[in-house]
Amino acid sequence: MATDPRQRRAARHAQSDTTTARSAQRREPLTLNRITDAALQVCATEGYDALTVRRVTAVLGTAPSALYAHIVNRDDLDDLIVGRLCSRIELPEPDPAAWRQQLRDVLTQMRDLYLEYPGISRAALAMVPTNLETLRVSEGLLAILLAGDVQPQAAAWAMDALSLYVAGYALEHSLVLRRRKSEDDEWVLSHDELVRRFTALPADTFPKTRKHAAELTSGTGHDRFDFTLDLILDGLPR
Repeated sequence: MATDPRQRRAARHAQSDTTTARSAQRREPLTLNRITDAALQVCATEGYDALTVRRVTAVLGTAPSALYAHIVNRDDLDDLIVGRLCSRIELPEPDPAAWRQQLRDVLTQMRDLYLEYPGISRAALAMVPTNLETLRVSEGLLAILLAGDVQPQAAAWAMDALSLYVAGYALEHSLVLRRRKSEDDEWVLSHDELVRRFTALPADTFPKTRKHAAELTSGTGHDRFDFTLDLILDGLPR
């Protein structure tokens, strides 16, 4: 063994370099699945706003240039993560006698997946559905609506409206939860505070708001989500 401290340090460095080289050789190949896993990890731990190509490469321990060998741009990450979420949605065999409940079940699955990753539903907004898993869910929704004897044009637009509503609902829900973590915002969002503010409004300007403050602030859990789905489904021409 070298006795000179400088020689011993040089030996350690040489060993480290060898270990790093061997580790690089054993490194798992970069794939779309690994990229998607890393992107979802960022969304789950840091929120959708933190999702960037650089952040994903940091999780993977690689360079951005390596990522661009597999994706075109940042929007590709949105396509991958929404596709992955859609792959987890279970679709039923369309049943004309149970089409409404089937539709609600699928949309509820979608809502809960979005809520699992705060803010991630933004990725689904204004997205052209080309991912095969995303298209699989669209096909399933369309098949359920058609099984319910909904007119094809109405079914196509209803599918779009329902998907937008679920994404928007999940996004708002995530934003509210984030604000509630701030002590400065909690008092603004509390139910009692909203009722107090509504009932304290000038009666000559806001008579209806004062009178129906309880109704305006009512609902627990996903009551309003269920109400809106029924509202849309009730209006479909069949």
